[in-house]
Amino acid sequence: MDDQTVQRYLDRIDAPAPGEPTVDLLRNLHLRHLRAVPFENLSIHLGEPVTLDHDTLVDKIIDRRRGGFCYELNGLFGELLQALGFPVTLLSARVHTPVGTLTHPFDHLVPRVDLADRHLVDVGFGAHSSYPLRLDWPEPQADPSGEFLVVDAPNGDVDVLMDGTPQYRVEPRARSLSDFAPTCWWQQTSPDSHFTRSLTCSLPTEDGRVTLSGNRLITTVAGERTETTLDGDDTVRAAYRTHFGIELDRLPTPPRPAVVA
Repeated sequence: MDDQTVQRYLDRIDAPAPGEPTVDLLRNLHLRHLRAVPFENLSIHLGEPVTLDHDTLVDKIIDRRRGGFCYELNGLFGELLQALGFPVTLLSARVHTPVGTLTHPFDHLVPRVDLADRHLVDVGFGAHSSYPLRLDWPEPQADPSGEFLVVDAPNGDVDVLMDGTPQYRVEPRARSLSDFAPTCWWQQTSPDSHFTRSLTCSLPTEDGRVTLSGNRLITTVAGERTETTLDGDDTVRAAYRTHFGIELDRLPTPPRPAVVA
């Protein structure tokens, strides 16, 4: 990532000029990215292909001020961190499901940053930690978003838990962003993918979270959840603009409800 793109990226997340690659800088960039760049899967429902090449990610996230899902957000954020002097390794993760199983490899991308301590840096999992998580720390880690725990799992993997609930299992092997391309294609095309069956755009706020799913605007403030049904396309487009800074000339098509046999 060249210097000009780095500066445009820092402007995108409202981050000041960086100094040396320290834990404090990493934490600051992580939080600012989460609060500026939404977790969203609008492209899938707008008929836009999701590709992981550098220029496409820069155009989407920086120039068009959109968001994305894990491969896009963590992939480009990892590039930014590398350009700022952080040692970054991309890792594959499988997501824990509500029924106690694990999804397939490459279902999630997590960058690891190696400073004096190793950190998992994740700005692409939706509702997750506000700050990086220490990888080699056996005690609970307090975070504005909850209590996190990183514990050993079989085969050298680690599990990340949020408020006692397993979130995903991270493998130790280093990966490249291109390794995730086949699963990225599956996520945007398969009827079994969570992303083809849902429509979301979400950001954490200073005191909660705001999410737009179709015409449902969901806000959480100090633990109190409010859901509002928006009336009319213009109102929905205005909500994307007001809450997420996203300008749309047309709305994504909501996924059809699953047919139960």
